[in-house]
Amino acid sequence: MTLGWGVAATGRIARDVGGVIAGHPRMRVAAVGSRDLARARALAADLGGTGYGSYAELIADPEVEAVYVATPHARHAEVIGLALDAGKAVLCEKPMTHRLAETERLAALADERGVFLMEGMWMRFNPLVQLLAARVAGGQLGEIRSVQASLGFMAPDDPQHRLWNPDLGGGALLDLGVYAIDLARLLLGEPERIEAVGSLHATGVDAESSVRLSFPGGSHALLGMSLVSRVPTRAVVVGSRGYAELGPTFYAPTSLHLDVDGADPEDHLIEDRQAGFVGELEEVARCLQAGLGQSPVLPLAETVATMRVLDVCARQLRV
Repeated sequence: MTLGWGVAATGRIARDVGGVIAGHPRMRVAAVGSRDLARARALAADLGGTGYGSYAELIADPEVEAVYVATPHARHAEVIGLALDAGKAVLCEKPMTHRLAETERLAALADERGVFLMEGMWMRFNPLVQLLAARVAGGQLGEIRSVQASLGFMAPDDPQHRLWNPDLGGGALLDLGVYAIDLARLLLGEPERIEAVGSLHATGVDAESSVRLSFPGGSHALLGMSLVSRVPTRAVVVGSRGYAELGPTFYAPTSLHLDVDGADPEDHLIEDRQAGFVGELEEVARCLQAGLGQSPVLPLAETVATMRVLDVCARQLRV
């Protein structure tokens, strides 16, 4: 049996993840949906399935068993709600929504309907991130004292671009900061203090920011994100017995360097930058086969908790 996916949207990320689905031996693209029928049909011609000119038609297709939502952030909630009401499993691109209240509402709706829902945080399913988390949990790095992560690039100079458009959930926090904050939470737990400083774009969304998260026992995370400058996309985790570095892109790493006192340095490498996409898609299939409403790897409480930190940062930045 192959899992039939409906791909909601036709942008770059929809094409990337849709390509992974189409190339998987136990999955297929059953349909593609968009508000633009021509674009939906064009992507369906490449990936397979039927092209629809609305998300409602996509979700209603009986061949669609799970929906992958890749619309702009501010439109996630609408598509997720339609799919949950129809009893269709959902994998939604990060962040699940652009507002904490919406994320909480959808998590509650999924629980009420008994329908599977998971955020598409591919970083959590990358084998190297999972190896690092296991080493941290096992105490190999000692007590974790800090997590340092940064990422940034020059966004297009167009106020209508989704990254700058407040109506589409634009801003560095939602598009980039979600990765850094989620990594810090994965390794350090829940922060007891959140501090964010930065600058705003003319459209009112955040252009760049620096976030400091303080945790019990004095450990901390220093996180930076920018849409107006190129920033090294790396993460360093410092413990009392050594350190680890994820790179060259920490949210989709292909290398993990471990340097621990009393042991030879370790370098772990993978070739596939899209391994996280494969992992999250296979997790959805595994959970559906097991009859689970949530993923034990990335439960909805984790998604809500990361969104809660993002919400505090946004309020401090006056977004």
